[in-house]
Amino acid sequence: MREIIINKNDADQRLDKFLSKRFKNMPKSLMYKYIRTRYIKVNNKKCEISTMLKEGDVLKLFIKDEFFDDDRENEESYEFLKAPLKLDIIYEDENILIINKKPGLIVHPDKSYHFDSLIARVLHYLYEKGEYNPKDDRSFAPATVNRLDRNTGGIVIAAKNAEALRILNSKIKSREIKKLYLCMVQGKPKAESGTVSGYLEKNESKNKVRIFSENAPGRKYMETKYRVIKSVRENSLLEVDLITGRTHQIRASMAKLGYPLLGDTKYGYKKKSSAEKEQFKYQALYAYRITFEFQSDAGILQYLDGRSFEADSKSIWFINFI
Repeated sequence: MREIIINKNDADQRLDKFLSKRFKNMPKSLMYKYIRTRYIKVNNKKCEISTMLKEGDVLKLFIKDEFFDDDRENEESYEFLKAPLKLDIIYEDENILIINKKPGLIVHPDKSYHFDSLIARVLHYLYEKGEYNPKDDRSFAPATVNRLDRNTGGIVIAAKNAEALRILNSKIKSREIKKLYLCMVQGKPKAESGTVSGYLEKNESKNKVRIFSENAPGRKYMETKYRVIKSVRENSLLEVDLITGRTHQIRASMAKLGYPLLGDTKYGYKKKSSAEKEQFKYQALYAYRITFEFQSDAGILQYLDGRSFEADSKSIWFINFI
């Protein structure tokens, strides 16, 4: 028999969800059988798959030892320790990290992933600080709540605990966290400000999207607001407000207007010289500001309401070219 004491990050979730995360090698059919036949108990009582766990609950498990094999893992098995510790931290407290991601770094592992990603750096950083240990938090790991393309720089929010993650995901979904971007485009928009709206469709094989005026199966509504900050020669610096958050939304929106982002060859940018090619290795796009605009209670994160955070202007590399 083994015991597990539910900690803060394990609490407020269904028993079956916790067990699926904690024992990844346990078949669900066997897990349900263990619960049904009282081989798994909560606080020494019979439980259901829908039992909601609370901090301090004691799970008693009369199950095979083989399901605890991953408890014997050591530091050498932690892939995130291979990632660099380098992070540009804008803000940090006991619940969240706000990070300025540099262009060229992926947020989450993809097919080309070797060992480095933003989330791996976050896990490594928190592990070294003693704020995260996979052995203690078997069903939770710190996570980011917003994503940026590999070649887009800017602000990414990471949650350190499960409660903060749940709140932030909810606030992102309800649009109570405002994200503003800066981008540099080819050309001078005729209107000083405007809105691009339509229905976005993604081509998975090409990893590219298109915006249509009519809806159809597989398309998602999108809306992008912009204003021109400054125009110099043949280029313009824009501030963009995402009303919706879709894949490549800003890049496709500007291309639809006829003003592709500098450096964004996928969406119509055409370099004019070899020198310009060297200057714009990435699309000129940066998530430079976030503002917490809570319309409802935010629990342990209520203290963030009304606060804004910005990336250091020196890190927004393309501003120097206008």
